[in-house]
Amino acid sequence: MPRQYLVTGVAGFIGSALACALLERGDRVRGIDNFATGKRQNLARAPGLEFIEGDLGDPAAARAACRGVEVIFHEAAIPSVPRSVADPVASNQANVDATVSLLVAAKEAGVERVVYAASSSAYGNNPTLPKREDFLPAPLSPYAVAKLAGEHYLAAFHACYGMTTVSLRYFNVFGPFQDANSAYAAVLAKFITSMLAGEAPLVHGDGEQSRDFTYIDNVVHGNLLAASAPAAAVAGQTINLATGSRISLNQVITVLRKLLGYTGEARYGPPRAGDVKHSLADIARAETLLGYRPLVNFEQGLARTVDWYRQAGHTASPARA
Repeated sequence: MPRQYLVTGVAGFIGSALACALLERGDRVRGIDNFATGKRQNLARAPGLEFIEGDLGDPAAARAACRGVEVIFHEAAIPSVPRSVADPVASNQANVDATVSLLVAAKEAGVERVVYAASSSAYGNNPTLPKREDFLPAPLSPYAVAKLAGEHYLAAFHACYGMTTVSLRYFNVFGPFQDANSAYAAVLAKFITSMLAGEAPLVHGDGEQSRDFTYIDNVVHGNLLAASAPAAAVAGQTINLATGSRISLNQVITVLRKLLGYTGEARYGPPRAGDVKHSLADIARAETLLGYRPLVNFEQGLARTVDWYRQAGHTASPARA
């Protein structure tokens, strides 16, 4: 019999991808979103989705979302470092208060497992690479603090109430359907759409900062594994979800020039507050506990993403320096 899943933040980039994967394999899926960052058009990707428009900070909405659910994928968040720096209260409400509200509702509903979208921003600027889950956290932004607090709440709900909870620390997720129009859009979406429009991509800092960019299919794959892994192995755990490789922003621009035929230069501005310099995951724990291996490498994922933005109507123009 198909299982009943809840995907929070289902109108977002990652949430909608997860909902699609679950529905495609025949599961029953309920989703909730308040459209703070999610897009209504993303819901069209998931025919058969049972949808609730609501805010998880509202206990009644959280209870309605959790009723009859076996497994929750908690993707809902305001996933932006700059936005959290500008408005730390709103970041805390969306990323901490709503998470606690959801966990209380999940406990009351007898939900078996909660898989949480944690963030690699918890590591901060620890210079040791790759980042391992047993490193002391050193968050640099209100967003990073809030996402780390969510991890601790999940671990506490496991310890206190026996709920199976798993926190997956995402590393710079990218891919089709990622919103490039937001002021807080992810860097690859911004780079691609700028270069397709013939405009110089804006780099915050010197471009030598590096990231473990992780294609969306890998993130969906890791979540599905975390939902089905033996509870005794993963309950209360924090697990990196990434590729175990890194590339600098300057190198990304070089690759994109070839993919897009872009001949202009990049623009460089001051570093952003709260941004980390280097990010690279140790994925040994994911391999051991989940049986996870990345399905798509960075170059493959970037090419697929460029193709999607082209097909979505972003048209290449003559490059401007």
